[in-house]
Amino acid sequence: MHQLARKQISIGPHSKTSLVAREARSFGAVVGSNRSTLRTAALPYAFRADPTSALEVLQEENTLLKTTVSEARAAVADLEAQLKAAGIPIPPPESVPGIMPTQPEDFWSPELEVPYDYVYRDRYGSISPVPGHDGTECFTWDPALWNFAEHFRYRWRRLREIRKAIDDNEGGLDNFTKSYTRFGLNRGEHQGRKGIWYREWAPGAKALALVGDFNNWQPRDHHWAFKNTYGVWELFLPDGPDGSPALPHRSKVKCRLETGDGLWVERIPAWITWATQAWNEIQFNGVYWNPPETGAPGEIASDKKYVFRYPRPPRPRALRIYECHVGMSSQEPKVNSYLEFRRDVLPRVRALGYNAIQIMAVQEHAYYGSFGYHVTNFFAPSSRCGTPEELKALIDEAHRMGLMVLMDIVHSHASKNTNDGINMFDGTDAMYFHGGPRGYHWMWDSRCFDYGNWETLRFLLSNCRYWMDEFKFDGFRFDGVTSMMYHHHGLSYTFTGNYEEYFGMNTDVDAVVYLMLVNNLLHDMFPNCVTVGEDVSGMPAFCRPWHEGGVGFDYRLQMAIADKWIEMLRSHDDCSWDMGTITHTLTNRRYAEACVSYAESHDQALVGDKTIAFWLMDKEMYDFMSLPGLGPASAIIDRGIALHKMIRLVTLTLGGESYLNFMGNEFGHPEWIDFPRDNSYDPSTGRLIPGNGGSFDKCRRRWDLADSPSLKYRWLNAFDRAMMHLEKAFGFQCAPHQWISRSDSADKLIVCERGDLVFVFNFHPTNSYTDYRVGCNASGPYKVVLSSDEEVFGGYRNATKEANVTFVATPTTHDSRPFSFMVYAPSRTVVVYAPAGWVDPGADRKPHGIPGLAVRNLGPYYAR
Repeated sequence: MHQLARKQISIGPHSKTSLVAREARSFGAVVGSNRSTLRTAALPYAFRADPTSALEVLQEENTLLKTTVSEARAAVADLEAQLKAAGIPIPPPESVPGIMPTQPEDFWSPELEVPYDYVYRDRYGSISPVPGHDGTECFTWDPALWNFAEHFRYRWRRLREIRKAIDDNEGGLDNFTKSYTRFGLNRGEHQGRKGIWYREWAPGAKALALVGDFNNWQPRDHHWAFKNTYGVWELFLPDGPDGSPALPHRSKVKCRLETGDGLWVERIPAWITWATQAWNEIQFNGVYWNPPETGAPGEIASDKKYVFRYPRPPRPRALRIYECHVGMSSQEPKVNSYLEFRRDVLPRVRALGYNAIQIMAVQEHAYYGSFGYHVTNFFAPSSRCGTPEELKALIDEAHRMGLMVLMDIVHSHASKNTNDGINMFDGTDAMYFHGGPRGYHWMWDSRCFDYGNWETLRFLLSNCRYWMDEFKFDGFRFDGVTSMMYHHHGLSYTFTGNYEEYFGMNTDVDAVVYLMLVNNLLHDMFPNCVTVGEDVSGMPAFCRPWHEGGVGFDYRLQMAIADKWIEMLRSHDDCSWDMGTITHTLTNRRYAEACVSYAESHDQALVGDKTIAFWLMDKEMYDFMSLPGLGPASAIIDRGIALHKMIRLVTLTLGGESYLNFMGNEFGHPEWIDFPRDNSYDPSTGRLIPGNGGSFDKCRRRWDLADSPSLKYRWLNAFDRAMMHLEKAFGFQCAPHQWISRSDSADKLIVCERGDLVFVFNFHPTNSYTDYRVGCNASGPYKVVLSSDEEVFGGYRNATKEANVTFVATPTTHDSRPFSFMVYAPSRTVVVYAPAGWVDPGADRKPHGIPGLAVRNLGPYYAR
């Protein structure tokens, strides 16, 4: 990770400005002194019998501290006013001896500070009633939907009916979705005795008992459950005479049940909150997770409940998502842990300038090579990476850094594994899932949920609530939504944009209504929650609020962009790239429906495909990535690095209202992702898929490549960092003003405006253009705020902020724009121009500067 050297500027002892330094040092000394007093004096009083004494001491010290700080600030302000009146320049804080200069991460991404004993608790919103309209309010944004009004009215009626049934029979949506506190294993009471309740819906079972370490895997008479009229089995295990629980913390458990055809099977409880696989066992076991002690806020202890300290960050105006997989985040060939990710990866994400992480493979999955998409235990965080409390500590630390934490949740299908998962749980084919062929996904070799089933709704809605309540996730990226919404799952089907493809007999209305319900729940109970849907179909109203009759997602993943880049890189030389095709693909999204754009995600990095860096540079990356002077040069590498930067910035600029990058792709991680696996067969074709002998070699992230001072990966890493901070400063990604003034396939140029910025992309492999006129929306002076041609990004400084040239936009119309100015556009380079008042060519030489970025201070629209 790039770190800037701390800079000190000495001030002479007789200089007038040294008064400011002395005042600042005095202020720092007083504050430091009082903080020390607070720590040492308050501690003994904490153990006194009379708590009032300790409180009075703290109150007095706090009063003194506030008075001291107030007086110091007033003195400094008065002195600065005198110096200003005398015409004496005041040095910036980083140049004052005795004050530590600000690091880039601290300046651009300030950490959240709370009292050491602060405990964060959620403030819930209330569930809103279903509006009285007929579900066609979303037609305001698209009158063409009136041709399918009956479809919308039908699904709205279904939503109203389900909400009413939940209100009438379950005490409301709030209570219904807290079923995780009643199903599974939970502490409770029965007839005045404390103990553990076990509840499981298994309507097809004839008998059910709980077995595990606690009874040596042999149920006694009082370990058999009773089934109520709704098919729910109930068992109460009272605490022992000494108050010890019948199930010790960390004890292994399963339920043993008799199926309808008389077969005895063992299952992991469907609502289990942790499941593990011992090193010498093939199958997973459920684990009763209930730490006996509660830690201090923020304390990480192996067997103490984690207590959250830090509030959820406010929802950002635009998401810059760092998609990540904890298990494969280590530089070493191993499964990484939550705590190692917390220590090693989160600081990288913060330094790069992202404001959200999206964690994949959280829900337990017996087969590691499924990338987390064949879920077996929906309420259990993956035990490969650590305990539930350690995952909570990771999320709390991300919140301290101001990062939102999204979970990649899988409700589109489930593992068909009967030993470790919920498939055939009670011996029947149609329990949580559709029965017969409809319940089987032939391409994914998995089970498909029945979203019209009452208990399936309870299970899945409560699952979302559980992860928000217990782990403080800030939202979800819903996987495989296209597969959910259509009976054909989007398989072997081409969506042309004809509305009949979305609203007809192909649509699984039960699934769409479930998605409306889950968005209703999440956005009402957690007002800052973010939901992203992975939909490739482009269903209209997908990202309109549920209360308008839309599906309710905040964002749709703009999946066509990545596909287009791979298509172009696979099939076309960049000499023949069509600029109109690029801009059309980037901007082809529905009005008033926000999108998350990305040049590549994990999908493009999996084995069988290639990352953009590998498509561009391939095997050349093994021999020609040394810096100039340290190894041989390669035209292929030069081209790849130049286009890698341009592809990512044009996607960020035009592709949507938010942006996503997969872990490591920012610096051009070489090769692909290949999870340890044995030989297998493609379920759709029967073709043999050779394994890799269980190797972890390509299931990790080579951070050392980006950190190496002698390799070119650091150029790409630095450019990604500058891109993210440019967006922080100018907020262009979600700016309402977006205009493409030129898309010229002959010159290979794209000129566009987003917010206050003007972007000039020259994709031509050889032609550079002098005195090239570009249109813009506003008059006045502009300067280079970012150029991919800077030396720190591996460029040649043909177009650089260091030239400090002012480009004046005059009222000369050009490309249908009211103003224009002349620029130099080097080949395979993108240059960004900003209003001159917000450009400082020397900004990156300051202690808090971002290398290659010329933003003055924090820019005009700074937001995390």
